[in-house]
Amino acid sequence: MQRTVVLGAVLMLVGTVLFFPSLGPQSGSLASWALVPAAALLTYGTYLVGTSEPGRAV
Repeated sequence: MQRTVVLGAVLMLVGTVLFFPSLGPQSGSLASWALVPAAALLTYGTYLVGTSEPGRAV
């Protein structure tokens, strides 16, 4: 596997895990602020995996 695919997959996993604290009914403001880096990591990880192959990105 390519390094960018592995890095992208790890970033997607970490980004997904950061979404879980905000799912609770009594989640505080820290959990809400965790959504910003979670979305950024998930987006960048998806970008890395999507552009890992030559040619047009999916």
